[in-house]
Amino acid sequence: MAGAVAATAAVPAPAAPRAGSYHSARSTHSATQDALDAIVRGGTPGVLARSDRAGEVWNGTSGVADLRTGRPRLPQDRFRVGSLTKTFVATVLLQLAAEPAYGLSIDDTVDTWLPGLVRGNGNDGRRITLRQLLQHTSGLYDYIDDPAFRAKFTGTAFFAHRYDGATPEALVRTGLAHGPLFAPGKGWSYSNTNYILAGMVIEKATGNSYASEVERRIIRPLGLRGTTVPGTSSSVPGPHGRHYSKLYVNDPAARTYDVTDFNPSVSGASGEIISTTRDLNVFIRALLRGKLLPPAQQKEMFTGHDLGGGRSYGLGIRSQTLKACGVKVWGHSSEIPGSLTRTAATADGEHVLTLNRNSDWGDQTLEQAAVEAEFCR
Repeated sequence: MAGAVAATAAVPAPAAPRAGSYHSARSTHSATQDALDAIVRGGTPGVLARSDRAGEVWNGTSGVADLRTGRPRLPQDRFRVGSLTKTFVATVLLQLAAEPAYGLSIDDTVDTWLPGLVRGNGNDGRRITLRQLLQHTSGLYDYIDDPAFRAKFTGTAFFAHRYDGATPEALVRTGLAHGPLFAPGKGWSYSNTNYILAGMVIEKATGNSYASEVERRIIRPLGLRGTTVPGTSSSVPGPHGRHYSKLYVNDPAARTYDVTDFNPSVSGASGEIISTTRDLNVFIRALLRGKLLPPAQQKEMFTGHDLGGGRSYGLGIRSQTLKACGVKVWGHSSEIPGSLTRTAATADGEHVLTLNRNSDWGDQTLEQAAVEAEFCR
C-alpha cells in the first residue's frame, strides 16, 4: 500500500468495446462476458478474465486498461494479485513440512521458529501454531487495520508514503501493538499479520527469502513467465494496464487516481506478487491436481475451517459452494491498491477462472455473478 509516480487524477476515456473470446466460441461464455460488462457498467475502468477448461482457453475483457489512452485490457496484462500471494506462501510452507531435512511441522509453534518475536499485549507465539497462521485462526490482529497504518496509506496521504515500504518486522510490530481478537484456535479472523509471519518462518527454515523459495519451488517449475515477487520494486513489469483507486474514500463520487506504482513491501508475504490470468490458472490447476504437494500435505491444505454459508478456509485457500448451481469451487480473492482479483476452480482443477479488475472499489456481487455465470452456465 505504497506507490509511485505523480499523484495525478485519472482522466476518463471512452470505454473500449469488449474484446470477447480468443480461443473458443464466444457464445459458450456469453453469460460470463455479460457479467464482465456489468462490472464495467458498475464503475470499474476495465476487467480481464481467463477460463481454462478441458483444453479450451477463453479470454474475455471489458472496459479499458488505461483511462487516458483508452487502451483495452489484454490477456497478457500483468497485475498485482494481492492476497493470492497467500496461496503461494502456504504451498511453500507445506512443501517444507513434507521435506524431513527442514524438521518443520505445521503444528510447530511460531515461537519454535521465531523465538520471542510474538509477545506482548496478550499475544504469545508459544501458543500459536503455523497451521493457525495459515488458516487465520491465530487470533492475531491484522496490521492493515491499525489506525496509524491506514492513515498513511488511505486518502491523499497515500501519495506522501507510497514509496515508504516496510520491513516484515515492522509490520508484525504494528499487529502486535494490539491485543489478540481471540485465543489461538478459538475463532477465525482474516489477518495479513499471519502471512507476514509465515514468510518469516520460511526464511528462518531455509535461510532464503520467502520470495526466492516461491520462485524456486513454484514460479520456475511451472513456467509462470508473467509472475514476479517484486520486493521493494515499485513498478509493474510490462505489459500491464494502469491500477486505479479512490484511495478508500467512502464516497461513490470520490476522485479516481492512478496508483499503479508503489512499494509493495507493505504487503510482503501477505500480498505482493504480480502475475497474469494465465499464470494464476496454471498455478491453481497444478495445486488442485496434486502436482505441488504430497498427499498428506494436500489433505491438510484443503481441510477447511467452516465459515458458514457454504464457505470454508483451508490453508491459504478458500472454498465456496455456488448458490446458483451447487458447484463447489476453490481459490482465493484479493484486494490491493488499484487491483481486485478472484480465482476459482473446481476441485479436480478441470475448470479454472481468474478475473481481475483494475480498481479497488465496486460491488463485489458483480464479481460473484461472473463466477456464477462461468461455473453454472
